[in-house]
Amino acid sequence: MSRKILSLDIGSGTQDVLYYIEGVEIENCFKFVLPSPARVVAALIKELTVKGSDIYLTGKNMGGGFGWAVNEHIKAGYKVFAHPRAALALGDDLDRLKQNGIMLSESLPSGCVPVHLEDYNSGWWNCFLSAAGLEQPDLVVASVQDHGFHPGKSNRMGRFNLWKRFLLENKGKPEELLFETVPEEFTRLAELQISIGGGAVCDTGAAAVLGAFFVDEIVQRSFKEGLCLINVGNSHTVAFLLFEGRVHGIYEHHTGNMTSEKLWLDSQLFRKGDLSFEKVFDDYGHGCATLDLPAEAGGFIPTYVMGPRRAMLKKYPVEFPAPGGDMMLAGCFGLIKGLALKGAI
Repeated sequence: MSRKILSLDIGSGTQDVLYYIEGVEIENCFKFVLPSPARVVAALIKELTVKGSDIYLTGKNMGGGFGWAVNEHIKAGYKVFAHPRAALALGDDLDRLKQNGIMLSESLPSGCVPVHLEDYNSGWWNCFLSAAGLEQPDLVVASVQDHGFHPGKSNRMGRFNLWKRFLLENKGKPEELLFETVPEEFTRLAELQISIGGGAVCDTGAAAVLGAFFVDEIVQRSFKEGLCLINVGNSHTVAFLLFEGRVHGIYEHHTGNMTSEKLWLDSQLFRKGDLSFEKVFDDYGHGCATLDLPAEAGGFIPTYVMGPRRAMLKKYPVEFPAPGGDMMLAGCFGLIKGLALKGAI
């Protein structure tokens, strides 16, 4: 029987899902675009604020996009308790969380409504797939954005150091972005891997570049000339310089700090190797790093743009690829491509 693989790209606004069946045309595999877990949690907390209920965050580290709802709950005068493991979804510094009004508790306090935190809830997914008439998957793979845990250091700088390590130690091989063994800094990815049953995981930025490698035309073109790939996400914008099937440069910034003109200017400096880490970091981005850019790459001029906010660059000379025929599932296809590059499928 053909293996079924559930591939999830979990963002801040949506979670994009591919139910991949080996040996079946990609057009006949099943796709879902659902609200992200963080968005669902935020909506639940908002309801409990209206009801005037104290809450207890339980479960695991997950995406912290619901933090605004927690803050509003506290401002409204209601209590927020959290299990220490779940509290990490709101930040790695538990002392700072306590200063901000989060009370830590190992068990459910009396009178509180529990709010379960988890990027992947196996029980929910079992019910969802059963309701859709689909068999349970043989393997689950997933991506989330993880800044990493860097005690006493800037999370932005710590996260970008992991990108630089990928460039220098792994020579830009895209399959090395998919983790079977999660680096210890990635606490959220580690929790995710436990939740999905041990399958491979990666960062959403990594899933995006792997999604580009799912497109044969892009891979083939990268062996003729250098390419610039930009993924404009709801929260983060990540760009990569690709040549001969390898990553030669990485740029990451916060989408909310971007205008179309600013992003385009940064991309032009980036592809030439003229954009410094300091310029991006001092602008409250994560950073920029490149290997020695080969002259044969021709300046990485062809530019491909993906991501839910890709329209930001629509007035510029760019192309909008759709891996697997569906741009919103680029990360899901990227996870599948990563498995293929590793020889796992």
